[in-house]
Amino acid sequence: MAAKLITEGEFAGWSTWPGEAFEHDTAGPFYLKQEEDGKMVAAFRAEAKHMNAGGVVHGGALMTFADFALFALAHDDEDDGYGLTVAFTSEFLAGALEGELIEARGEVVGGGRSIKFVRGLVTSDGRPVLNFSGTIKKRSKKAST
Repeated sequence: MAAKLITEGEFAGWSTWPGEAFEHDTAGPFYLKQEEDGKMVAAFRAEAKHMNAGGVVHGGALMTFADFALFALAHDDEDDGYGLTVAFTSEFLAGALEGELIEARGEVVGGGRSIKFVRGLVTSDGRPVLNFSGTIKKRSKKAST
């Protein structure tokens, strides 16, 4: 899926996947970019719609973002297909607050042509809030229903 470059606002210079309606329109928008060292990073700004009744970012919002981050962290310029999450684990470490910058960094720790194993850490204004790992199965095109 082709990423769309953002040209204005807080995330100018970042990209997003607008074809992912849930991650882009409903839960996000979530963003990704390549850092100077070549590693990928994913991010979003915590808004009121992400909060739970306890005043912190809802766990489901963090897990949705971490699932997006699996693909962002494993992304490279040769990615032109579609992927599926086949395994995902996470542990909550702390709460994230409205207005904070939520970021995910990590690495691909193994795999091959059709499977990638990824692990990462989600931070909120630099504080660790969620660690995660997952497995991505790459497909050449979207699965039909």
